[in-house]
Order: sequence, then structure tokens, then C-alpha cells
Amino acid sequence: MNILLIGSGGREHALAWKMKQSQLCSRLLIAPGNSGTAACGENVAIRPDDFQGLKALALREQIDMLVVGPEDPLVLGIWDFFKNDPDLQHIIVVGPSQEGARLEGSKAFAKAFMQEFGIPTAAYREFDAAQMEEGLAYIAAHSLPVVLKADGLAAGKGVLICTDTDEAQREFRAMLGGKFGQAGSRVVVEQFLSGIEFSVFALTDGHSWALLPEAKDYKRIGEGDTGLNTGGMGAVSPVPFVDAELMDKVKTRIIEPTVRGIAARGMAYHGFVFFGLIRVDGEPYVIEYNCRLGDPETEVVLPRLQNDLVELFVAMAEGRLVEVSISSDARAATTVVLVSGGYPEAYEKGKPIGGLEWVEGSMVFHAGMRAQEDGQLLTDGGRVMAVTSYGADFREALALSNVNAGRIFFEGKYHRRDIGLDL
Repeated sequence: MNILLIGSGGREHALAWKMKQSQLCSRLLIAPGNSGTAACGENVAIRPDDFQGLKALALREQIDMLVVGPEDPLVLGIWDFFKNDPDLQHIIVVGPSQEGARLEGSKAFAKAFMQEFGIPTAAYREFDAAQMEEGLAYIAAHSLPVVLKADGLAAGKGVLICTDTDEAQREFRAMLGGKFGQAGSRVVVEQFLSGIEFSVFALTDGHSWALLPEAKDYKRIGEGDTGLNTGGMGAVSPVPFVDAELMDKVKTRIIEPTVRGIAARGMAYHGFVFFGLIRVDGEPYVIEYNCRLGDPETEVVLPRLQNDLVELFVAMAEGRLVEVSISSDARAATTVVLVSGGYPEAYEKGKPIGGLEWVEGSMVFHAGMRAQEDGQLLTDGGRVMAVTSYGADFREALALSNVNAGRIFFEGKYHRRDIGLDL
């Protein structure tokens, strides 16, 4: 098969690395890709939101399968674009329709969906600018902490946990006033749940599903889970506290009713559902849905997945997921993300990267990196790369990732050394 993968982060490098191993993958193109994906296939300088450019590429290169890495093109309707075009509709698209992607693209839509299908989640209400005073009064009467969520996509920055009523009301005004642009035109005010978070990933055809290895990621920039939120500083898989009893609850109370709801709503959904979950007093609740794999969770989930990923995508497209048995590596995996100095606030790009040749026993997934014509690698983003290792448990894997992270150097390099140590 000729496969086109779109995206340019660490998630996409991990997807490219995994798909390249498939006997079904005869050719792999990545748009636009990065310095890591270039070693797995052919990078093509087309943006993920340039649907016309992707169409021309798909027809020119006789693409059989489109795998969508990031959320933006899904929310913008890339599935619908391909399936509504007679020249493209034969191509397998791994990702939901625009309607299905609303589970990530609109917090209010997702909460209403969960409420309709009895899926456990925090209590909430939603408000727009016309309901400003009503919302302020609701916040004034709300218990603390209180969670404010911009309804739309806000690059991972649209969720605020406020411990003070005045702060919450001030942020509520700011969000409805344009703090997060159009994403904040509607705000979800949500009950704060106290517990421990984890992530579960299902591949679905909209009726049946297959469960991938679970993971737990770490968003805070500082060790001890302190400081500002980031796109993710590391992840572990498996998650020690996710035992068979908890996973059975996740399957029966969350995954099954979600897929039933997708079918009942008539959503076209051929792709991943990422369940952002929290365990509260032993019970699982949904914090959020995503309509694609997470990053950096992908960098530990796919290394543990022993199935042929392209075969799974074909089974999904043919409605055969019910026949699939997922096999996971018994080893644990831990990934540590190396970031640019100053991230997640202002940071500089273009710093030379060295030491990758000294890495032993770990995988390095490129994210914010680019290669010059002479082969010199430079930083090109806040999250630069993810160093993933196997181990008998996540601590052993973490130790190896930390050793190899220490062998890599660029100006301002920073990484957390405590990924998973709270477990």
C-alpha cells in the first residue's frame, strides 16, 4: 500500500516508524514530516490543512491510505473532503468525520454527548457571551476549585483550574472576551475532580473497537508536577494502578457507551478515540475526548503495540476489528521529552543538536527538529524530541531514557527526570 501520513511532531515520527515495519506498507509519504520521519519515508512540503495540495499529492502518488496525526485537519473535515470527492473516496482515511471530530473540537458537544449516553464525567454548564452575567453568578455559587474550558481547540492552553472565585470570574470574562480567540466563544464551567489521570486509546470503526496499551502523560514543565502546562513532558506505559478491575469499568462504563453513542448518532468514525480519564475513589471518569492519538503517549503506546499497525487500519476499514486480538509487549516503556530553554513560554529555535550518535538502547522520536543541507540537526520547536526506552518496569525504562537524554546536547536543553516517579 502507498500510505500518506500527515503531521510533523513526535507522534507522527512514532507512527511513521511503526507503519514502516508493516509488510503492507510499500511506500510511505509524510506531509510535511520532520527530520525523523525522513528516515522512515519521503517528506513532502505540504501543510496538513492544505486539502487541495494533499488531494493532488494523493492522486499523483496513487495513495491507498491516509493517516491523520494531528487534530486540526480532522476538526476541519479532512475525512469529509476525501470521502465526498469521487476521485479520493476509495482511499482509506484513518480519522473520524468532521462530526465525529467534534468530540475533541467542542468541549460543550462532548459534554452533552457524555450526558446523553450516561458516560461518567464531571458536572458542568456552558455559557456564551450573551450569558455573561448568568455565568458569573454560577461561578460565584460554585465550589472551589472550578474548571474553565474554552469550547474549541486552543492548542492545549484552553483549560484553567481556578482556586479563587475572583480569579475564576476574571478568567471567565477574559475567555469570553477573546483570550483564546474563537475557541473561547463558548466556555464550559466544570466541577473539579480530584484523582489521578491516565489515558486509554481505542481504534474504532464506529461500531466495534480494539483497545491499545494505556499510558499516563505528564504535562507540567517542572519536576514534581509543578509549573506551567506544556504539550507533554513524558509518558509511561503500562500504568501501574490501572488493574483489570479498573480497566473493566473503563470498558463497560466508558468505551462501550461511547462507541454505542457514536453509532446511535450516525457519526462516521474510522480512527482513534483518546479517552482522557481520571480515577476518583477507584471509579473512572472522562475528562476529555481526543479524536487522535496523544503526544507524547504515542511514543510509549506504539513501541509496546506488537500488532502490525497497518493491518489494524485495514481491519478497521473492512469492519473486522471484532476479529482482532491486540498484543502488547510485556516490557514497560517510558519516554522523556527534551525541550527548548524557556518552553512553554518564549524560546529560541535554530540551536545545533549533538550527541545523538551516543544514544544506546533507546529510541529517539524527532519532534521540533529540522536538518540543514549539510545534515546538521537544529531545534525547530518547543518540544524537540522524545527519548523512549524499554525496561522491566517504567523505573528501569526511565533510568535508561534519562541516561540517553543526558548524552544529547543543545543550548538550553531541559527535560524532567522524574517521569512516572509519583506512581
